[in-house]
Amino acid sequence: MFENKSEKEARQEILEMVGEYCDTFHKKKAYEEGDRIPYASRVYDHEEMENLVDSALEFWLTSGRYTEQFEKGFAEYLGVKFCSVVNSGSSANLIAFMTLTSPLLGERAIKRGDEVITVAAGFPTTVTPYIQYGAVPVFVDVTIPQYNIDIEQLEMAYSAKTKAVMIAHTLGNPFNLQAVRDFCKKYNLWLVEDNCDALGSTYMIDGEEKKTGTIGDIGTSSFYPPHHMTMGEGGAVYTNNSLLNKIIRSFRDWGRDCVCTSGQDNLCGHRFDKQYGELPFGYDHKYVYSHFGYNLKVTDMQAAVGCAQLKKFPSFVERRRYNFDRLKGQLLDVQDKVILPEACENSNPSWFGFLITCKEGIDKNKVVQYVEGKGVQTRMLFAGNLIKQPCFDEMRASGQGYRIVGNLENTDRIMKDTFWIGVYPGMTDEMIDYMAKVIKEALA
Repeated sequence: MFENKSEKEARQEILEMVGEYCDTFHKKKAYEEGDRIPYASRVYDHEEMENLVDSALEFWLTSGRYTEQFEKGFAEYLGVKFCSVVNSGSSANLIAFMTLTSPLLGERAIKRGDEVITVAAGFPTTVTPYIQYGAVPVFVDVTIPQYNIDIEQLEMAYSAKTKAVMIAHTLGNPFNLQAVRDFCKKYNLWLVEDNCDALGSTYMIDGEEKKTGTIGDIGTSSFYPPHHMTMGEGGAVYTNNSLLNKIIRSFRDWGRDCVCTSGQDNLCGHRFDKQYGELPFGYDHKYVYSHFGYNLKVTDMQAAVGCAQLKKFPSFVERRRYNFDRLKGQLLDVQDKVILPEACENSNPSWFGFLITCKEGIDKNKVVQYVEGKGVQTRMLFAGNLIKQPCFDEMRASGQGYRIVGNLENTDRIMKDTFWIGVYPGMTDEMIDYMAKVIKEALA
């Protein structure tokens, strides 16, 4: 088949066939009322599949040219200096936290027993890294209907051991970045924005509109299939701080001191002529480890998909906002029975989902079961109250390893009364309208 063709010509022919295959067999059928409506789904076309196969044909497999292309393009989109792609959003959170434990940060480094302010109404892997390291999460309540940290409790959460604030923007809705950032500046604390559910959201701070994830010291993203864009699995860690970026890269790449990319040697020009720790003079710099790190790199095949997704991403954000507004508009007349979500002041969310809290007298479980029975997929606000999950049984029994501010009243209410449905960019007006109709039927 390829006997008289160059490698370039053969590759082009393969990619054209892949594009035709995708357009023929991956085209979604038109929605019909009663079809299952997932809370999220991949939105893609032949370009993602062609990129994926193009990378596979190179058979480089680990991080390579597509990874570099994505890191550059993603950093430009966000308006940050440094971006490191990783294998998941959870890994991104792990690296973001572990970066703050580096001895290179001197007195500001987080040590075991130090405290990190966060919330219990969220996803576990925002909190998991500091529990596993031996730092102490300090749980603060959230507000309804923003579902983000209650800034009135920040001062009560602070202690002499506090070193950082690490919280997520809930389902695309930014938390009050002005108040949280000012609090962090007041006490010289690190701020990590878990931006995994909020990519594309913006916040007006100090008179300037910025993308969430770029206002704190470190931001994180996830590219899991349900998220705002996808690589299948994947994530990113980003910052404007060159020292933090050096540490991020080290923790991602086995903890090594060397900054050479895969397949590269002696970028610094001093591979064999320096002294490190108690190693022999001239020990190969590629095998010097400054941190207890991991291998959390992405594959180039994943990054290839991400490069195609990034081109489409602004349109994804606009459609999410449109879907959210259309859905909310149709549910305004049932506000006597449910609380509808509200955007944080000074923000423009890139909504991941549409949160609904049932008012007194409305049984959330019955509503959810009715909605699910009609083909509309629902989700809880992740852990609900993380402290009441089985993973906390041992700590809860001992009363050690974490601290609570107040009684987490709203967090418990969310656990009991709140669910959400999707607004992903593949949803049509008909799907949005059907979801609104079903919810109204359930409430009736």
